[in-house]
Amino acid sequence: MTTAPRATYHHGDLRSALILGAQELLVEQGIEAFSLRAVARRAGVSPAAPAYHFGDAAGLLTEVAIRGFNELTRRMAASTDAGPRSPVERLHAMGHAYIHFAFANPALFHLMFRKEKMRITDALKASANAAFSHLQATVSEAAGISGQHVSEDLLASMLAAWSMVHGFAHLALDGQFERFATPGTLDAFCDTYIPRAIGQLRLLTPVS
Repeated sequence: MTTAPRATYHHGDLRSALILGAQELLVEQGIEAFSLRAVARRAGVSPAAPAYHFGDAAGLLTEVAIRGFNELTRRMAASTDAGPRSPVERLHAMGHAYIHFAFANPALFHLMFRKEKMRITDALKASANAAFSHLQATVSEAAGISGQHVSEDLLASMLAAWSMVHGFAHLALDGQFERFATPGTLDAFCDTYIPRAIGQLRLLTPVS
C-alpha cells in the first residue's frame, strides 16, 4: 500500500522526514526504484530539498544504512544483555537477533550491504564497525579469549560466525527455509537451528 505524501513537516525536522520517507520507499518499491524525486514527493517538498541535504540518492541511502547498522547493533546488544546466560548462549542469542532484524527489515537489510548504492563515509564505517565489534566481543567471550589482540584463529571464528548468520538471514528472506519450517514458525526454527549451526563451526576448538 502506498502512503500518501506528507503535506507538512515540523520546522527543523526535514532531514529526519526525508530519511523516514526513504525508508518507507525502500519497503514499498525496493532499492532499484529508489529516487530523490519520489522521496521529495513523499515528504511534500520540492525535488531540490533532498539534494540540498544529502547531495544525491547515494548520500540519502547512506544515512538510512547508518541508522540500520545502529539499530542492528542495539538489537544485538540487547539480546546478549538479556539475563544471565553462558557466553555461548549469548552468541546464539545474538545470531537470533541478527536474523530477526533482517526478517523484520528486509529492504533495509539488503541496502546495508550494497556498497555500490552508498557513499563509504567515516560515519557509515563507524556504524558498521560497531556491529562487528559487538560480534568480536561476543565470539571472544565464547572462546574464552581476553584482551584486544585479534589472532588469526579468532578472526577466522568471527568471520565464520558472521558468514553463517548472514547467510542464514538471506536464506530466510529468500524463502529457502519453507521446505523445512511451516509458515509462522521462524522463531522456533531459529531457536532450534542457530545453536546447532554455530556449534558446527567449532568456535571453541583451537586450530591445531
